[in-house]
This record gives sequence, structure tokens and C-alpha cells, in this order.
Amino acid sequence: MSPIDVAAALLSALLHAGWNAAVKANRQPAQAMMAQMVLGALLVLPLLAWTGLPATGAWPWIALSALLNLVTVSALLRAYELGGFGIVYPVVRALAVLMVVPLAALVTGHLVGAGAFSGIAIIALSLGLLAWDASRGHGVALGALGWAALAGLGTAGYILCDAQGVRASGSPLAYGFVASIANALVMCFRQRRAGPVWQQLKGQWLYATPVAIASMVSYLLILWVWNHAPIAPAAALRDTSAVFAILIAVLWLREPFTRLRIAAVLLAAAAVPFLRLG
Repeated sequence: MSPIDVAAALLSALLHAGWNAAVKANRQPAQAMMAQMVLGALLVLPLLAWTGLPATGAWPWIALSALLNLVTVSALLRAYELGGFGIVYPVVRALAVLMVVPLAALVTGHLVGAGAFSGIAIIALSLGLLAWDASRGHGVALGALGWAALAGLGTAGYILCDAQGVRASGSPLAYGFVASIANALVMCFRQRRAGPVWQQLKGQWLYATPVAIASMVSYLLILWVWNHAPIAPAAALRDTSAVFAILIAVLWLREPFTRLRIAAVLLAAAAVPFLRLG
């Protein structure tokens, strides 16, 4: 991976951590999630006139990615209810990091080198330390871990779909715009029993605007990286978002910077040179 790829993946991770923390902090996480997806879709819809639609080979991947995204979001929101953001989010990302490696090898035939695999393992370890730190003194509900495992598997699945789809699309922007619209439609379908979409989004627009922009930029950045860089190492770099979430909590929310958190941050930083070998 080139330094530009690494920088893009890390910026994507930072933005991903920011919008996930914002959604979790909302009093109505499901509505906040839907609001950012719908607003993001509305923002990019006019831009399709400029980019055009992705190539036909990308459409099956978009459809499968949207379905896996639905599974992931549903499992993630349920896991948050049972286990809390600090435990669930790093567990989901750690599982996704580890599962992408065999899935990518199975679908694409690409095997990561020893250096890149070491970096992926270090990232997974750093995420595990974050989850352990958050669980101390609180315990972890088995139900939360079960839903987190399902969310991790779904995340790994849609990562692989997006990586394959963007390479077949002919344009990362076109793929990202259409995939974002598909995800918004699927999320609206999930929330249909809660009432009309526009009624659910009342009072969310001002809050959702910066979240939607951060989410969209994060997504487009990692699609651009996946368009040409190895899938698993790039995905691992993006999953340092959990580490950025901790830094955000320490710097802005004045949470304690424990020894385990320091170790996790240092491990994530140490993994970057290894991942460049991917």
C-alpha cells in the first residue's frame, strides 16, 4: 500500500469513528442512523447526473452489500442496547478484521503476506484490548456478544462486496453514490413499522447533516482505496476507527486514558508499517 492509500484509509477511519459515536450518542440511535443514510442519499442523488451509473457488473455486489448492511445495522443496534458502544464497537470491528482475511482469500484468491497478516493481527489485538478495557467492572452480556458477532460477520461480508463491486463499477464515485442510495432505501424498509419516513426524521436534519457528510466522505475514501489496494490490509486500517473513537472520547469527552487504551493506541500505530506491506 502506498502512503496515500494509508493516509486515505486512516482518514476514513477517523470519520467513521466520528459518525458512529454521534449516532450512538443520539437519544434515538435507529432514527439517527436512518437520518444520516437518507440525507446522504439525497445529497449524492443529483451527482449521479455527473458520474453516471456504475457498470452492470457492479449491481449484484451493490444489492448483496445492501442486504448485508441491513443485517449489520440491525445486529449492531441490538448489540448496542445490550452491551454498550465501548464494548460492542471494537468487538465488531476486530471480528470484521479477522474475517475479511479468509473471505477475501476465498473469493479473490488473494493471500496476504506475512507482514500484512502481522499488521492485521496487531489491529485485532488492539481492538480486543479496547473491548476488554470497556468491559472491566461491567461484565458482558452473552446476547451482546452474539449480536456483535453477527454484526462483525455482516461487516466483513459487505466489505468484501464493496471491494469487489467498486472494482467492477468503473467509478468509485458512481458505485459509492448508488450503494449509499440502496443502503438508505433498505434502512427505510427496516424502519417502516415505526411510521412514515419523514415523520421519523423530524428534528434530525440539523443533527444528521454533518454526520451524513462525514459518513459519505469516509465511505468514498475507503472505496477509492479498495479500488486498487489489497482488501484485507486496507480494511484493517479502516478498522482503526475504534482507536480513533477512544481518542475522541479522551480528548473531547474527558474520559480517562487508561493503560489498556494507551497500549491499544500504540499497537494500532505499530501495525501501520506492517500493513503497508500488504
